[in-house]
Amino acid sequence: MLTGKQKRYLRAQAHHLNPIFQVGKTGVNGNMLVQVSEALEKRELIKISVLQNCMEDRGEVAEQIADGTKAEIVQVIGNVIVLYKESQENKQIELP
Repeated sequence: MLTGKQKRYLRAQAHHLNPIFQVGKTGVNGNMLVQVSEALEKRELIKISVLQNCMEDRGEVAEQIADGTKAEIVQVIGNVIVLYKESQENKQIELP
């Protein structure tokens, strides 16, 4: 689990990032979870945008993706989810 201080730090790091995935009306599926996992391994910190036509609640979508990829939810703000997962191969972010 991330501490408040670590989440604050990660939110600041994520501020300039653009969302690299979008969740639409089909919701979260297995293929998407595989791609998100790979992206997290490469980048450690990513943003995912939840589109207007998504039938599920943003919070539920965030939970599903976090559970499926074993990532931490840093923030859900507006229609954007910020996720963090420590990389095994290319560790770039040093948490406080």
